[in-house]
Amino acid sequence: MNDSFRGASSTAGYWGPTDPGVLPAGPAYDEHPAQQTRPMPIVPDGPADNGDQRDDRGAARPGGPLFRDKTPQEPMAAPPPPPPKKRAGRDLRAAIGVGIGLGAVVAASLFIVKAVFIGVIAVAVVIGLWELTSRLDEKKGIKAPLVPLAVGGAAMVIAGYARGAEGAWVAMALTALAVLIWRMTEPPEGYLRDVTAGVFAAFYVPFLATFVAMMLTAHDGPWRVLMFLVLTVVSDTGAYAVGWRFGTHKLAPRISPGKTREGLAGAVVFAMAAGALCMEFLIDDGVWWQGLLLGLAVAASATLGDLGESMIKRDLGIKDMGTLLPGHGGIMDRLDSLLPTAPVVWLLLVLFVGSG
Repeated sequence: MNDSFRGASSTAGYWGPTDPGVLPAGPAYDEHPAQQTRPMPIVPDGPADNGDQRDDRGAARPGGPLFRDKTPQEPMAAPPPPPPKKRAGRDLRAAIGVGIGLGAVVAASLFIVKAVFIGVIAVAVVIGLWELTSRLDEKKGIKAPLVPLAVGGAAMVIAGYARGAEGAWVAMALTALAVLIWRMTEPPEGYLRDVTAGVFAAFYVPFLATFVAMMLTAHDGPWRVLMFLVLTVVSDTGAYAVGWRFGTHKLAPRISPGKTREGLAGAVVFAMAAGALCMEFLIDDGVWWQGLLLGLAVAASATLGDLGESMIKRDLGIKDMGTLLPGHGGIMDRLDSLLPTAPVVWLLLVLFVGSG
């Protein structure tokens, strides 16, 4: 604080009280103007700013740094947090472990005893039907009869392996008929809805799976089935890897928000490359350019199959069809891209290298 704002002072021009016990009523100035002191400006505490604007008598000019804005400043906003890193929606360690285990079971049964592999397909079909019918009942109240579906589905796979496409179609027709008859034992309310769902389940799961069994009947059947599995897995892996890293344009946001066009491009590239290698080195009389076409078809059918099941799960309001496979969901969550791909691969292999 400047001296001009202190109490009694002996400074010239200020007459303080002669008696220290009496306070003055106000400042008294000397009658001689030359001896009058000029009050000093109010200067904020703290160091003076560089570049003070003062006049020739030392007083600060208005607008200079000494006359600071007293308006309280708003605190600076904190910088926005960095965007979260992309993360996979599933436990990758569990998914990889389960995938390796399933691959080992499939490979062992495929190349040791073909009949064992047919049994593996039949078991997968029955579990998939159980998951699908259970979710339909829980979420929509649709009671598709499981018993005729399970028996007919297993019979359909065996008939496809033993009798080819003709046996598969006959078994499919008999299974649909069994569904119609079995549902007659229940009240008529919802009959049409339930049998329609039952026939759809029979076609969607076991009938499409019979094409895998029919691939196995060729002399190089195990290699055809292996190529079918490899191309589908490679397509899914390419879509996931490229979509996770570079995906920005949604492919079908209302059906599956996680799928991108970049991921589809990755699926096509990976599947075509794998198809060319597999046709050249695994399939008798196969040519690499046939593998390119096969890989392109697999990428398309696998993507459509995945989107199709995503549509079903969205309608049911669920994320997974089951919880049997850690990191994957249920059996149906692994069959979604395999099922529609099986008839595509079977047909193209018949056209390219024959069915024998």
